Amino acid sequence: MTAFGAGSGPLRVAVVGAGAFGRNHLRVYRELEQAGFPVELVAVIDPNEAARAAAEKQYGVRGFATIADCMAVARAELKRVDAASVCVPTVHHAACARELMACGIDLLIEKPLAGSLAEADEIVGLARELGRVVQVGHLERFNPAVRAVRALLNRPMFFEVHRLSVFTPRSLDVDVVLDLMIHDLDIVMKLVGQPVREVRAVGLPVLSRKVDIANVRLEFENGCVANFTASRVSTERVRKMRFFQPHQYLSLDFARQDLLMIDVTAAAGLDLAQLAKLAALAGAGGDGHPSAGMSLSKVPVEAGEPLRLEIEAFVEAVRERTEPVVTVEDGRDALALALEINASIAAHALRTGLSQR
Repeated sequence: MTAFGAGSGPLRVAVVGAGAFGRNHLRVYRELEQAGFPVELVAVIDPNEAARAAAEKQYGVRGFATIADCMAVARAELKRVDAASVCVPTVHHAACARELMACGIDLLIEKPLAGSLAEADEIVGLARELGRVVQVGHLERFNPAVRAVRALLNRPMFFEVHRLSVFTPRSLDVDVVLDLMIHDLDIVMKLVGQPVREVRAVGLPVLSRKVDIANVRLEFENGCVANFTASRVSTERVRKMRFFQPHQYLSLDFARQDLLMIDVTAAAGLDLAQLAKLAALAGAGGDGHPSAGMSLSKVPVEAGEPLRLEIEAFVEAVRERTEPVVTVEDGRDALALALEINASIAAHALRTGLSQR
């Protein structure tokens, strides 16, 4: 198949996987199509007959048990498939990506990119060799609050990140680092823009056989430190990031799409007592009230559904043959760091005897 271009009509897309993630992709593609966006939802692919039938009925789309079945019908009817969302369990990402790219199809692959670094490297290599656009589904990159914070960056030096969720049976094929924390790892790596120097981590399985709660400390080459806590066994839902940079403290709420900024005037300075007070406010789970010499402001954020923004960006990258916002290399780097964290967690469990319990 020749590379898709802006003048080629609507982008014809398939969704591989009719589970929770796949249904959301199906919904957004259909909504975009109905709104006049240059995209056409043409297929859902899933070996589970019940899930496939439900998706066919709900979204009025043709269903296929395998990628090969879908491609055979497309060839027989002389109808192309230009792009696909890969929303299957992580262990199947590489196999699906391999088969789809061989058919000339550009991909949006849900995070994490693959089940192993070797498989991620294979996807990266195939994308380069075959000239395919591959975007990785690090959804929070498209959160409007994250987009707004980029314009305010000024050498951030300390991050405190919490991503807590109640337990659900979803995504238990991966641990909490690959399931939840990887979103924040990807964002912080992009905001800091420096290699990671040191990783310290601890984690425990609680309700599943994999790690369900983890705490991680990263130090970057420029001295920036980031603390991450991720849990999928919490009694509440929390998705927040707070960070300090010279004379500023910023607090980002992913769920509310809010961004608060505390400025410290040059006259007031940022001494240790003030830093301690701001850190205490951040640690208490609220932003409190700024003291003398500090001004709090709410940064304007244009609301939007991150998944819709992600898919819109993917469609544009495919149509224009441009580099996606979240590249396949970004996905590979986030996976590599997540796997290094998991190795650190395993080493800590071995040292403390937790691995024997």
